[in-house]
Amino acid sequence: MLNKFFYRTFKEHFSLSETTAIYLNLVANLVVLSLLGYILFKAFRYFGRKAIRKMANKTSTTFDDLLIKNRTFLNLTRIIIFILIYNLLKEILVDFPNLFTYAERITTIGIIFAIIWFIRSILLTVKDFLRTTEAFKDKPLESYVQIFMIVLWLIAAISSFSVLTGKPLIRFLTALGAFSAVLLLVFKDTILGFVSSIQVAVNDTVRIGDWITMEKYGADGDVVEINLTSVIIRNFDNTISSIPTYYLTSDSFKNWRTMNSSGGRRIKRAILIKINSIHFLTDEDIERFKKIELISDYITKSSEEVKAYNEKHNIDKSVLLNGRNLTNFGTFRIYLDKYIENHPKINQDMLLMSRQLEPTPNGIPLEIYAFSREKVWQDYERVMANIFDHILASVKYFDLEVFQNPSSIDVNNLKEIQKSE
Repeated sequence: MLNKFFYRTFKEHFSLSETTAIYLNLVANLVVLSLLGYILFKAFRYFGRKAIRKMANKTSTTFDDLLIKNRTFLNLTRIIIFILIYNLLKEILVDFPNLFTYAERITTIGIIFAIIWFIRSILLTVKDFLRTTEAFKDKPLESYVQIFMIVLWLIAAISSFSVLTGKPLIRFLTALGAFSAVLLLVFKDTILGFVSSIQVAVNDTVRIGDWITMEKYGADGDVVEINLTSVIIRNFDNTISSIPTYYLTSDSFKNWRTMNSSGGRRIKRAILIKINSIHFLTDEDIERFKKIELISDYITKSSEEVKAYNEKHNIDKSVLLNGRNLTNFGTFRIYLDKYIENHPKINQDMLLMSRQLEPTPNGIPLEIYAFSREKVWQDYERVMANIFDHILASVKYFDLEVFQNPSSIDVNNLKEIQKSE
């Protein structure tokens, strides 16, 4: 037998004492066991990986490739080696019953943790495989893997303590029940994150790849990961924001996903028009505005209707205020409506209009409400900028003025005018 081979050698050939031969036999057996375990580990790992790679090359699925990536066979090899060591311990430590008891316990713990690592590699493989499918590619799979692993590690820790102390497992489970309040406090964020990740997945409020905005936490970018404890967001300035997962259910945030999947991105911006620049149109103004192609038909038709109404009711037009009149502000709004309706980058199937908002001390806001066909941020900003460039440049053709706080140049010009007067 292997356990007595070195003992007989040391006893018979070297004439060593009984005690010395026993201890040297133990050391030699442990060295042989270590070398045997290392050689078997390398052999199983090499031939197993080679066999799996050969099989993976013949199959069309990526699942077996992911098994290799997550070192599944490596972890399986560890289990096999630990089991072999466990079975050989009794032979090797036959002369040391007390040492055998502790070695057996430590090896059992090694088997437990090797099994946990093997299960982890299987879970990671399943997660990575599901991530390649259309149905699960944007789901928070990391959260489920993490909560499952937490449960497994907890079971492994309890089992290890039970094996190490030699106490029945039921005692540790009883103590764990009494300790549950403390555990709930320690794992509060984990539990909240797990519940929140389930709510997020079921309600489909956030997916990986969604653009979300949480102004409270300075987050504005794409979701790159949703795990058990946090949501990782890559902001548009290339910084990373990490937000606790349960904030997605307890706090408000803006998800731009539906905008990306819709027919357009909203444009909602206003300019301020000076109130004292608004006036009724004179006959000269009407004739001048008829030359503007976008509103030529509108001016012709509207001016005829106004003129017919005033004549029918014998309105005294020696005072421009009397009767019905067109205004430069109203005409400008119609012009903007026509301009937006003819803009190639605006989605004509969605709501669009120019509207007058409530007057402010700085003037009357004139707001453009429409939807750009371009939804990518850079292209969208260009479309919106081009529209408002045109609006700001066209205001003066309608004898309107845009409000702007006076600058130092304006103050100096006013002083020069006062001096010249």
